[in-house]
Amino acid sequence: MSLLGFNIPVLWQTVLLLTLSNVFMTFAWYSHLKNLNEKPWWIAALISWGIALFEYLLQVPANRIGISEFSLGQLKILQEVITLVVFVPFVVFYMHQPLKLDYLWAALCILGAVYFVFRT
Repeated sequence: MSLLGFNIPVLWQTVLLLTLSNVFMTFAWYSHLKNLNEKPWWIAALISWGIALFEYLLQVPANRIGISEFSLGQLKILQEVITLVVFVPFVVFYMHQPLKLDYLWAALCILGAVYFVFRT
């Protein structure tokens, strides 16, 4: 398969698109807590919905490409790994919250999930 005319392996196409989609979704889910806290909830919801549209424009092709080589369980665990990789820098650098050791423990749990879902 090719992405934008480049012959990129399915794994990397899926990871790239899921990472980009997760960046949009993380902002859609959480940035309103920082930027729109003074606005009514429904304004935050509409803006978040607009951001989430871009997430779906990337997530749907990512999963359609990924399903050609991976099971649904593998796609889900891949998404969870990417979620944590995107979420931690978002929390630390954008939301200005401290880095917690709990993120390491969560990553280790997800690493275990990766092992079990991707083992042959």
